[in-house]
Amino acid sequence: MNASTHEYGGLSDEAEKVLLIARDAPMRFQLRRTLEAMKFDVQETSDGGGAIIRLRMEACEVILMECATFGAENVMACGQLRCLYPRLPILVTSSLDSLDHKVVALEAGADDFLVHPLHERELAARLRSAVRRFRAPAMGAAERLVVGEIILDLAGHRVEKSGEEVSLAPSEFRLLEILMQQPGRVVSHTFLAGMFWGRETAANRKHLRVIMRGLRRKIEEDPSHPKYLVTHAHFGYRFQIQ
Repeated sequence: MNASTHEYGGLSDEAEKVLLIARDAPMRFQLRRTLEAMKFDVQETSDGGGAIIRLRMEACEVILMECATFGAENVMACGQLRCLYPRLPILVTSSLDSLDHKVVALEAGADDFLVHPLHERELAARLRSAVRRFRAPAMGAAERLVVGEIILDLAGHRVEKSGEEVSLAPSEFRLLEILMQQPGRVVSHTFLAGMFWGRETAANRKHLRVIMRGLRRKIEEDPSHPKYLVTHAHFGYRFQIQ
């Protein structure tokens, strides 16, 4: 190819905002030059953790993820970004033309998969098409999550249990939201730490336990024997479906 958190639209008179993720520095430089030559507004980072941090600081309308092979690290990054930003388009580019890798990427949350060599006009068209869909008003987006007697109101940022409002700290609300979006499924410590802080460390895992402890005190009848917020030892947490 020749070089030539937040989720909102309403930027139609501005250059399309692309967040470029590429671990390989020369490839990242080349892609950035190409995108800027095509009049895209480009931010860049080397990995998924950096992408989450970037998105907390600046708006983005499409993610372009470059990877030699779509491995476990890319699967985790794509899943984290999709969970944090459900409407934000994710396009993956790779030099590996493999059906298995394409399927894995799409199942992990990617919207499109392009194989090198990339044609600049096609790349620009796919990116701008994704941005147009992103800028369009969201239709039918879920505003409430309901599991058993727990209701989480995303629009109102409220939680009810058995009809009574429960006051949660922002971090507790976010943790509950992530778990309720995947009821019955175990969500790993690594995934959760990535969602909150971009990566997992011993300190982050300890902080995660503190958030969970506070959440259980407010949601569970008996926090020491949780009915909803179940621990899977050494792995993660699950929101139990009753």
